[in-house]
Amino acid sequence: METAEEVNVSKGADVAAKGEAAIKSEFLTTKDKFHGLLDSESQGSKREKASESDTVDDSKETSLEEPEPKRLKQNFEGRPDGKRLRGQNKSRPHTKPTAYDEKRLCHSIIQNKECPFGAKCFFDHDIVKYMDSKPPDIGETCHIYETFGKCAYGLSCRFAKAHTTPDFKSMEKADLVKVYEGRTMVKNNMSKELQGRLRKRSVSFEKSEKYLKTLSDNKDKGAQQGNGKTSEKAFIKNAAITNFTHTSSDKQPAPVKTVGPLTDADVIKLRPCEKKQCGNLPFRRVCKRFGADITCGEMAMCTNLLQGHQSEWALLRRHESEDVFGIQLEGSFPDTMTRCAELINNNTEVDFVDINSGCPIDLVYNKGGGCGLMTRTRKFERIVKGMNYVLDVPLTVKIRTGVQEKSNIAHKLIPEMKNWGVSMITLHGRSREQRYTKLADWDYITTCAKLASPIPLFGNGDILSYEDAMKAKETGVSGIMIARGALIKPWIFTEIKESRHWDISSSERLDILKDFSNFGLEHWGSDTRGVERTRTFLLEWLSFLCRYIPVGLLERVPQKINERPPYYMGRNYLETLMASQNVEDWIRISEMLLGPVPKNFEFLPKHKANSYK
Repeated sequence: METAEEVNVSKGADVAAKGEAAIKSEFLTTKDKFHGLLDSESQGSKREKASESDTVDDSKETSLEEPEPKRLKQNFEGRPDGKRLRGQNKSRPHTKPTAYDEKRLCHSIIQNKECPFGAKCFFDHDIVKYMDSKPPDIGETCHIYETFGKCAYGLSCRFAKAHTTPDFKSMEKADLVKVYEGRTMVKNNMSKELQGRLRKRSVSFEKSEKYLKTLSDNKDKGAQQGNGKTSEKAFIKNAAITNFTHTSSDKQPAPVKTVGPLTDADVIKLRPCEKKQCGNLPFRRVCKRFGADITCGEMAMCTNLLQGHQSEWALLRRHESEDVFGIQLEGSFPDTMTRCAELINNNTEVDFVDINSGCPIDLVYNKGGGCGLMTRTRKFERIVKGMNYVLDVPLTVKIRTGVQEKSNIAHKLIPEMKNWGVSMITLHGRSREQRYTKLADWDYITTCAKLASPIPLFGNGDILSYEDAMKAKETGVSGIMIARGALIKPWIFTEIKESRHWDISSSERLDILKDFSNFGLEHWGSDTRGVERTRTFLLEWLSFLCRYIPVGLLERVPQKINERPPYYMGRNYLETLMASQNVEDWIRISEMLLGPVPKNFEFLPKHKANSYK
C-alpha cells in the first residue's frame, strides 16, 4: 500500500505543495529515501576510509569519524508541545569561539626571527614537538604557496609539507615572489598607529567640527530668538551646495549593487558571541568573477569604527579585484556619523559611502539607527548633509518602503532626500515589519523611481534569475541590487549579462566552492584557525546554496526566490548532496575541500532551526 508521501511524489509537479517549486516528477522523492541515499553513500565512504586507516596504523583512531558536537538534536529536546522549532532559532545554544590548536607555534619562529618575549612567550617554540602534535596536512599543495610563491604561515600551515624542507625550513618560489613584491592585495587595513590615535581620541576632525559647531551655534541662536530653524537649514543647504559643486561635475553618481553576503541577522536577534568578527571579502571575490559590477562591504557601526575596533574595521577591507567598491555605515547621530565619514574619507580607498537606513535589526532600530532614521527626518537630514560636507566621494542611501507593513513612507522621504544631496537611493521593496513574509513590492518601487528622477534609484528584492532582473529594469529603476539571490546562486550575474538560464553542473558548483575556500585561506589564513574560520563561512553560505534547484530538474523555469525546494534526487550523488538542508551534509561538503573537522568542532546556523533530520 502506498504511503501518502509516495502518492504525492507519483503525481509529480502538477500537485506541488503550495510554496514549493515545481520539479519534474522523475526527480521527486520522499524525505526518507533522500536521506537514505545520502546516508548509505556516507557510511560506505566512511567504511572504506576507516579500513584504509586501519591498514596503515591500527593503533590510531580514524579522524574521519563524525564528532559528537555535530549532532545537536539534544539542544531542541524537552519542548512542551514536542514540535520541531521553526522560524527564528531562539533555542540555539550560546556558543563561544572555539580554539582548535592546543598549542600554537610562535609567530616569531614561523618568520625565523628571535622572539621578543623569550621564555615568557605563551606560544610554542619547540618546532619538533609542535610538528608531532600538529594535525595532519589537509592536502599536498598549498594554494597560497602556489599563487604567491611563499606561505606566510610556514610550519603552522595545514599544507606545510608542500613548502617545507625535511629540516623544517620554508621554501619560496622567487619568480612568483617578485611578481607580488610591493603589491597590496587587500586595502583599507587599519594601521596600529591609527588604532592607537583613535583609542586615545587624538584624531583630528577639522571639517566635522566646523559643520557641527555651526549646528550648535544655530541651535543656541534658535533658543534665544525662538526662530533658529530657518538659519540652521540655510547653513546646511549652503554647506551641501558648496561641497558638491565639484562632485556633481567631476564624478557621476555611483550606482550601488550590494553583492556582499546577507545572513538573516535582520530576522534574528544576534547574541554578542555570534557577532561577525570579520567581513566576507572572499564571497565578494566570487561574485566579481561572475560579473558583479559594484560591490559593497557589510554594514559597519560608526561608533565602533571611531573607537578603533579591529573587528569593525575588517568590514571595510577591499580586495584589488573590487574595482568599484563602497562601504555601508550605520549610526543615529549627526556628530558620530559625520566624524566617521571624515575618518573614512582620510584613511580608506572607497568609491562611495552608503548610509544603511534600511537595517531592521532591533539593536540598531531601537537606538534610532537603520530604519529608525526614516521616521527621524530632522536627524536624518543633518546626518546626510554633514557626511556630504566632509566626503570627497558620492554619498548614497539605502531605505525600505517604511517601518510598518501597511504604511509606506519612502515616497514622502525621497523628494526630501533629493534636496539633501544624496547621489543615489537604493530601495528595498519591503517594510521593516514585513521582513521576508511577503514578496517585494515592485509596483511601489516603480512609483518611487519616478519620484527620485533625476537621482538614480536602484531596486532590491526577490531577484533570482535574469528574467526577474529584466522585469525589474522595466519598472524604470536605474539598476538593481542583489543580496539573497547572489547567496543562493552567485552565477546570477553571468545569467543577467548573458540573458540565459544556466544549468550549472554539480562539479562546476563544487569548483565555485573550491575558489571560495582558496580565497578564504588567502584572507583568513591557512593555519588551523584560518581553515576553520573559512569552514564556518563556507557552512553559512551552504545554508543558502542548498535552496538552489538545478534548471534541468525544474518543471517550470525559472525558480522563484519564495519557492522552497521539495525533496528531490539530483542527476548524480553530488547534486543530491548539495540539495540537502541537513547541516551534517553541509559539513560533509566542507570536508571535501578543507579536510576533516576537528573533534571539538561545532556549527549551528543562526537562521536554520530545521537543519537537522
